[in-house]
Amino acid sequence: MKLLGAVTGVAAVVVALVLQVSLFPHFALPVMGHGIVPNLVLLVVGAASLTRGAAFGMLLGFVGGVALDLAPPADHLAGRWALALVVVAYVASRVRTDSRPSTVAVIGTVAASSFVGTSLFALSGLLLRDPVMSVPDLLQVILVALVWDVLLTPFVLPVMMRMFDAVTPERAAV
Repeated sequence: MKLLGAVTGVAAVVVALVLQVSLFPHFALPVMGHGIVPNLVLLVVGAASLTRGAAFGMLLGFVGGVALDLAPPADHLAGRWALALVVVAYVASRVRTDSRPSTVAVIGTVAASSFVGTSLFALSGLLLRDPVMSVPDLLQVILVALVWDVLLTPFVLPVMMRMFDAVTPERAAV
């Protein structure tokens, strides 16, 4: 069952990544010369962390982050999304309880995770000068990304959380 959970997690990340880099650029919101799309990989990592816990979420966050760093049209140094999604997984896993989190808790977790992940990605780019953007521009990008992620939460998180619940060894045996 653990192998099934890992395969399911990686498959969800791959599907999210393909949608994020192929379909959603057609709906990107232009901000400061960049097309801002929802971060579906972040939403999958958040759902995994809420249902499976920190260890699984952080591992999936690293895998998803590296995939996002290397997927075309990546225009930044590799490793920035990997770091951000590991931290996102940790933040989201702190909300995890033995029972299913409330809708408000899930939306709040996604908002916090999106803010933390996108901010960490932006700040690492600022420190590494990759690409050079001003702080006000970064704040605008972070805000738009956060809104995108929260808007997609009702459509993505329930499905992902049910899927991860179904392949969780402790919960599947019940």
